[in-house]
Amino acid sequence: MAMNDILKAEDIKKALDAFKAADTFDHKKFFEMVGLKNKSTDDVKKAFLALDVDNSGFIEEEELKFVLKGFSTDGRDLTDKETKAFLQAADKDGDGKIGMEEFAALVLE
Repeated sequence: MAMNDILKAEDIKKALDAFKAADTFDHKKFFEMVGLKNKSTDDVKKAFLALDVDNSGFIEEEELKFVLKGFSTDGRDLTDKETKAFLQAADKDGDGKIGMEEFAALVLE
């Protein structure tokens, strides 16, 4: 499933443009700007599945670095600092990866 099936293309573009510069990514603002924060839990879980590239049931640190590309091929890579901050914010059980429930909680908080 593509993000365009869940979110509006213009919202994705606007959000990606807002965080084009390195070290500017803010997951709360991003999820709000793309409209994911206002979606149903089911839609948030669909977004998680789209971002879980290796279908492991988790978004690992390496996948997280490319999370913006999961929204659009035009998305940039997150910096190491941004990736670690994003992981720290979402990884509530401390296992070094983000599960579907952790992702949904982070997006909808």
